[in-house]
Amino acid sequence: MIVGLGNPGAKYDNTRHNIGFACVDYICDKTGVKLDKAKFKALYGTWKYKDKKIIILKPQTFMNLSGEAVGAAARFYKIPPENVVIIYDDVSMAVGKMRIRLKGSAGGHNGIKSIISHMGDAFPRIKLGVGEKPHPEYDLADWVLGKFTDGDRKLLSEKFDSAYQAVQLMIDGQSDKAMNLYNR
Repeated sequence: MIVGLGNPGAKYDNTRHNIGFACVDYICDKTGVKLDKAKFKALYGTWKYKDKKIIILKPQTFMNLSGEAVGAAARFYKIPPENVVIIYDDVSMAVGKMRIRLKGSAGGHNGIKSIISHMGDAFPRIKLGVGEKPHPEYDLADWVLGKFTDGDRKLLSEKFDSAYQAVQLMIDGQSDKAMNLYNR
């Protein structure tokens, strides 16, 4: 299963926190998948990749409750956590950076914290850098719910193809290769 994290609703489009949604939308465009089913408090569709059926999911619970949707879908389809790839924003990395991890902590990200509470921390993740707050006093919620500049959007859209390539390697059981190629 591939999951993009974000918040539902047009007012959150093009915000830093919705980079997971945007990346999943890119993957859907590349694969022809339509997220036209609603269940598990999420929108989802199915991608036939080689001999595998891959669920692509966008939780509709709002970020902080993402684990409700991800956990429910994973349990329903009997998908172990190590086969659930989460794509989300990371404020500790510069815009345009990407980092793949096979498991780990929430690192302060409430969506990841929610997923960990529903299925443990042994799920792979693709973190997309959205940049640090401009200064320490800046409110984190305001930062992640802020819109990208045109330049940042261009940098990130170029990373979406890298994330798409990485997802394919991960599905093929080549997570180490994905990390070697894209963790730069």
